[in-house]
Amino acid sequence: MSTSTPNEAHTPLGHHEERFWPADRTAPTGGQRGGVYQTFIPDPIAGRQFAIAGEAVVAIAEATKALGHLDDTRPQLTSLAALARNLLRSESAASSRIEGVLISQKRLARAAYARAGNRRGDNRAAEVLGNVEAMERAIELGAAGEPFTVSDLQDIHRTLLRFTEDRHFAGVIRTAQSWIGGNDHHPIGATYVAPPHEQVPGLLEDLCSFIARTDIAAVAQAAIAHAQFENIHPFVDGNGRTGRALIYTILRRRREISNYVPPISLVLASQPKIYIGGLGAYSQGNVSSWCERFAQATTRAATGAEQLAQAIEQRQTEWLRRLGEPRRDAAVRQLVSVLPAQPVIDVPTAQQLTGKSHVAVGNAIAQLEEGGILQKLSERKWGRVWECGELLTLVESFEKAISTP
Repeated sequence: MSTSTPNEAHTPLGHHEERFWPADRTAPTGGQRGGVYQTFIPDPIAGRQFAIAGEAVVAIAEATKALGHLDDTRPQLTSLAALARNLLRSESAASSRIEGVLISQKRLARAAYARAGNRRGDNRAAEVLGNVEAMERAIELGAAGEPFTVSDLQDIHRTLLRFTEDRHFAGVIRTAQSWIGGNDHHPIGATYVAPPHEQVPGLLEDLCSFIARTDIAAVAQAAIAHAQFENIHPFVDGNGRTGRALIYTILRRRREISNYVPPISLVLASQPKIYIGGLGAYSQGNVSSWCERFAQATTRAATGAEQLAQAIEQRQTEWLRRLGEPRRDAAVRQLVSVLPAQPVIDVPTAQQLTGKSHVAVGNAIAQLEEGGILQKLSERKWGRVWECGELLTLVESFEKAISTP
């Protein structure tokens, strides 16, 4: 990764091609016209040398340090898995929010409980749960250390959409023109027209070759790969969420993260104009500007994640005080430890998480309910199920704080 002066001229990372869209008299009113449109074809990046300006280099170094600091976080009361699960849910919810899918932590937690028990769930929340699972799959692929392939990208996308109404598109690379904005029936006047579908496979192969590189800082590599993926726009739907999941494949692959997912999408979602503007700057060749913005979002996300860990620990400390400081091997204390991973819980799930008997867990839940830590949901709808409202409110407060510019 070389450096350059901030005032250098930027060469666009691609070119426009003029195409003609034929008129379609069978289309609905407003979608029948034909005409000329401009499609953007990204340049290959697998072997490209990127010049990153000084301020971006500093931001990337700060982000790398923040990621390392977060990864070294070792909570005393909360399990690593429990904290990681909270951060993963927050990142997935924020990534979906960018696409217009707004789901509260409470609704998401209830939907996750319903799915685990094979109950009929909330279809809208199922989209976000798909995002959680796609993120998990992306991180698994990064941890595997194998060459990242186009099939892996399809696997992430398939995981994302498999429980949605668009599941017939899941994992399928598009075979038609794609665009953003404008009219649903033609790309004339669209905000962005992606490359023609016949060029997508080659561009994806090139992207995967870029992801194999190790000669560029991981944070910069994640930023560039994400922007390039968004320009390729290889799927009919779910490109944004898949592209944001790809960020974590790279950070995990390069060992910048191993325990936690810093909720970068929370920060990006808080400043949509800056996010979209940064992607546009990348396309125009100003890679430094985009990498700097991305690195700043990464730093804020990692720092915020540490603060969430501290806030959860403080709340758990308060719960234990309320419960009379139970001994370390008590079922109720162990249940307090795992609640952040499973804020909607029943007795069988609590048994599985703690390894305690049905009676011990039942007594522990009763103590938590009496202490105001758990609240019973409607028994008619849910059966014997409890929810940790304090925790869900805490996580939503964290999301609000980190997403406030």
